[in-house]
Amino acid sequence: MGELRIRPMTEADVPEAERVSDEGFFELDHRTRRRDQPAPERRSAAHRAAWIERTRHLVRTDPGGCWVAEDSSGTVGICTSFRRETLWCLATYAVLPGRQGQGIGKPLLVAATNHGRGCTRAMLSASSDPRAVRLYHQAGFELHPQMYLTGTVDRSVVPVVEKVREGSASDIELMDSLDRGARGAGHGPDHDLMLRSWRLLVSDSSTGSGYAYLDGRGRPALMAASNRRTATRLLWAALAEGPPAATITHVTGANQWALDVGFAARLTLHQEGYLGLRGMKPPTPYLHNGALL
Repeated sequence: MGELRIRPMTEADVPEAERVSDEGFFELDHRTRRRDQPAPERRSAAHRAAWIERTRHLVRTDPGGCWVAEDSSGTVGICTSFRRETLWCLATYAVLPGRQGQGIGKPLLVAATNHGRGCTRAMLSASSDPRAVRLYHQAGFELHPQMYLTGTVDRSVVPVVEKVREGSASDIELMDSLDRGARGAGHGPDHDLMLRSWRLLVSDSSTGSGYAYLDGRGRPALMAASNRRTATRLLWAALAEGPPAATITHVTGANQWALDVGFAARLTLHQEGYLGLRGMKPPTPYLHNGALL
């Protein structure tokens, strides 16, 4: 296939990077699918557009953290990462099916990791791909199993939720402060992207503060709070205003409060993937986002 070249990703590369990512994760979903799970599907047009917008955002904010691998056949691998204050995060990492195990992924990850030099902490959200998690472990990441809850919310048990309001850009300073308390760094410029893409709920009272972004389908996409009580209140608010078929993703063992809410709402627990951490403990009370961490 010719000589492999690792180079910085440009905004013009992003649509092709999305194709590589979609093909890589579609094949992975097929390979790791359990019998009780539905058949994997390709990304929808809306999901594809959101992926492209997020990746272009990262190319603009962190050009040194976003890379492509290419040879004479075209783009064969991609990796995007970013640093926020003293935290480095891996957003997306994929190699085309049929090209894995050929020495493409490791130099991509090395290039992205170099962007995090000087950072004291690092985070990534990994799939269950055995090859990928082995590589992350070798890179010094502790792997913490991720859980998710799904099902139809039992509306009869949803409590009346108070002290929750619609959020706005005026809440960014509060949210960054909560992020620093939970994961050691604010989301900074990522709030601009999230505010354009998602709905924001905020709780800010004398007993605690927190926020929750809800994605286009009304599901929790990212949550942080100063205490479990406030986090619980926000998660109930998200379930109360969300669709009947609910999903709560990226729950780690450090966030048992989310399991308390999910089980009370009659949701079913599953396990999928890992939160990889270096130089830090699992954030809590906190539900991370798969790409923006």
